[in-house]
Amino acid sequence: MTIEIGDKLPTLTLPASAGKTVVLNKDYAGKKLVVYFYPKDNTPGCTLEGQDFTRLYPLLQKANAEVLGVSKDSVKAHDNFCTKFGFPFLLLSDTEEAACTAFGAIVEKSMYGKKYMGIDRCTFLFNEKGKLVRAWRSVKAKGHAEEVLAAVQAL
Repeated sequence: MTIEIGDKLPTLTLPASAGKTVVLNKDYAGKKLVVYFYPKDNTPGCTLEGQDFTRLYPLLQKANAEVLGVSKDSVKAHDNFCTKFGFPFLLLSDTEEAACTAFGAIVEKSMYGKKYMGIDRCTFLFNEKGKLVRAWRSVKAKGHAEEVLAAVQAL
């Protein structure tokens, strides 16, 4: 079962960049929360998306929102990715696919005619009460952060 509009933030604890551990349903109480899933650190689309969220981060924070990126990469890979591009928000390491499964972010993909299971580029917006108010699935990286910012500011 995947998360639907109106559902509460799942109870998940995940290791994060910067030596942190995040408890999704507790650590961001009283804040809007943007949780975005992306396929892989240091790939063009994922880098662009992270850079766009970084550029808009001050505006998101001004709107009482926090941003978390999630992929199956290791914490070490996330730390390197954050350092290389100056991401001011945490990246969560979901090597066991617990968050990916809870959010329905694992989908069948196809590359060069081969089918495989991978992370769908998708984003979820939770309000200050921890309820899901918006979900974007199978998004294109370019321009997506701006669309998320507009939704955050409209809350």
